[in-house]
Amino acid sequence: MLADAGIGEWGFAALVEADGHRILFDTGARPDTVLQNARELKVDLAGVRDVVLSHHHGDHTGGLVTLRREYAKADPEALGRAWVGRGIFLPRAAGPYVGMMTAVKSGYEAAGGRFVELDQPRELFPGVWITGPVPRVHPERNWPAAGRISTDDGTVEDNLPEDQALVFDTDRGLVALFGCGHAGVVNTLAYARRTVRDAPVLAVLGGLHLFQKDDATLDWTGDRLREFGVADLLGAHCTGLEAVYHLRSRLGLDRRHCMVGAVGASFTLDAGIDPLSLAR
Repeated sequence: MLADAGIGEWGFAALVEADGHRILFDTGARPDTVLQNARELKVDLAGVRDVVLSHHHGDHTGGLVTLRREYAKADPEALGRAWVGRGIFLPRAAGPYVGMMTAVKSGYEAAGGRFVELDQPRELFPGVWITGPVPRVHPERNWPAAGRISTDDGTVEDNLPEDQALVFDTDRGLVALFGCGHAGVVNTLAYARRTVRDAPVLAVLGGLHLFQKDDATLDWTGDRLREFGVADLLGAHCTGLEAVYHLRSRLGLDRRHCMVGAVGASFTLDAGIDPLSLAR
């Protein structure tokens, strides 16, 4: 992996490789960012069939159509199936992403892709789970306040009902990958332990949407993560710099096991987190 390659943006994407299966989780914001980063980082997306979208926001879905069009030139099945949570296609009545998912849907389907909507957890491959929409048991409000969504009951606050995560059931515990964690990291992990396996959480990776949270909220979140047994935390995207270091202290982790995510960072069961040189 090249430490000085790739471009950053306010967006998120991750390539998952588990037991021979490969999944693209989210697709970044700008149409070409993930495509360009994959090339610069020498990451081969050829052969990837499945995409998981954590939610509808453009900073996670912006590259989907471009990636499908590009890789389908050589492989008609490349990135041809996108797994989404129920509610992702509900019409948004206010907020910065009004109408965006409609355009993504039409462009992706026109390029031969198809969406699979989930309303419950799904084991995509052995030990690899998509949570589907997450019940909001704990009072986490990890979503922008401006959004509005049109439902059968009228226009209500858009709390990102479709938000979902990937969970890996390993012999060392659960590993959870988040896009933004709008359903709440605690809600999501509690749901994973109830539906996948009641096991310690080895690692939390990705965006947790904590960058605007106060110290009391971060303390509460950190205490719950410690109860889950979290041993590695890579806070990327919208987690927030201050939030990552606050959680590091609250969890009692060191710089080898809790750090800020950057372009090209990785996690493996054997090696743990490799944040590359800048965040090490």
